[in-house]
Amino acid sequence: MTMLKYMIRGGKPLTGEVVIGGAKNAALGIIVAAIMANEPVTIENIPDVDDVRVLLDAVESIGAIVERLDQTTVRINGALINDVNVDQEAIRKIRGSYYLVGALLGKYKKALVALPGGCQIGSRPIDQHIKGFEQLGAKVSIHHGKIDAKAEQLHGNHIYLDCPSVGATINIMMAACMAEGKTIIENPAKEPHIVDVANFLNSMGANIRGAGTDAIRIRGVQKLHGSEYSIIPDQIEAGTFMLMVAATRGDVLIKNVIPKHLEAITAKLTEIGCRVDEYDDCVRVRADKRLSYANVKTMPYPGFPTDMQPQMTTLLSLSMGTSIVTETIFETRLKYVGELRRMGANITVEGNAAFITGVENFTGAEVSAPDLRAGAALVMAGLAAEGITSVDQIHYIERGYERFEDKIKGLGGQIEKVDVEDEREVRKFRMKVG
Repeated sequence: MTMLKYMIRGGKPLTGEVVIGGAKNAALGIIVAAIMANEPVTIENIPDVDDVRVLLDAVESIGAIVERLDQTTVRINGALINDVNVDQEAIRKIRGSYYLVGALLGKYKKALVALPGGCQIGSRPIDQHIKGFEQLGAKVSIHHGKIDAKAEQLHGNHIYLDCPSVGATINIMMAACMAEGKTIIENPAKEPHIVDVANFLNSMGANIRGAGTDAIRIRGVQKLHGSEYSIIPDQIEAGTFMLMVAATRGDVLIKNVIPKHLEAITAKLTEIGCRVDEYDDCVRVRADKRLSYANVKTMPYPGFPTDMQPQMTTLLSLSMGTSIVTETIFETRLKYVGELRRMGANITVEGNAAFITGVENFTGAEVSAPDLRAGAALVMAGLAAEGITSVDQIHYIERGYERFEDKIKGLGGQIEKVDVEDEREVRKFRMKVG
């Protein structure tokens, strides 16, 4: 298998326009929810990323019919599913695989699904999911690395989540929408992709009210029907580009976004001196000077997203003054800080907080992506740095960003994907960028 890395020549402001793709985290929930109908479901604005491809293969492996109509449109029909046992090596690598438990349990009253992996950023326990399934009347056990859930019949219930887990909210919502009677989920997650999955289920005939608020109310239905649906834009891809523009002191119009979903990011950028103009479905980000310091704390939506924390830490490392970034969602999400230090960042980590003293600039170095969002942050650091940076382990980045290097090139960034082993490609890049 070819190992690839990004080679980046930094120091150029990003300018122009970029179009944001569909939300990866919404897509994972929606693809799985689609198999709950016995009629064709057409989903548009699907991001063309590795996690989505793996999940489509997984639903196909249990008998769903999956047709790729074009790069961002897929048609799924769950009528012929012949197996509730999902066990393939690839599925263990992605987080969204656990949604298959809620969908299969709701539709067939049983599921056997390999435990998920995804990025190594903390334990991300699934106890909330299991508690929810049990309260709907399922028996759940974990054996041989799989979640095994079954029920004679699911019955609606009043479910209180100890913490607003995104995964548990989506999973319980899927199971409950085909349970008998009424379910109320209290303290649910409120992220935009929760609302998107609920809207999608409703488009197939589910009866879900209150997604995005403090309580989700679900009245079970007997069956779901076909539908056509378009996924919301990806707030994290949009946010990543917003911060990238700020770090390189560029000027970019970021299109196909929902500005409301970006409010926490926009607020921080404005606070540190960046200009952000909001339009109906795009934002323009401009920075022409070194930015200022801020304190940031990750919180569930509508707070500052944990998925934007590495990018924010990177930006603040180049800003003036002292900043503190506190991670409250995932306990090991600051592992990438050592890589930023190789590029000249001045950061000390104590517990779940990063204490940042801003530096004038970064210098290029050889770094390695430890996970999806930290990988994007290292690319961003490379684009802002003097000289040449190489980022390896980019398979993490490609799990969640579509055509990442193409979009960056479109804004004038100097970046190439090269074979780790191929010295010639590396030399060619060095000669090209001078």
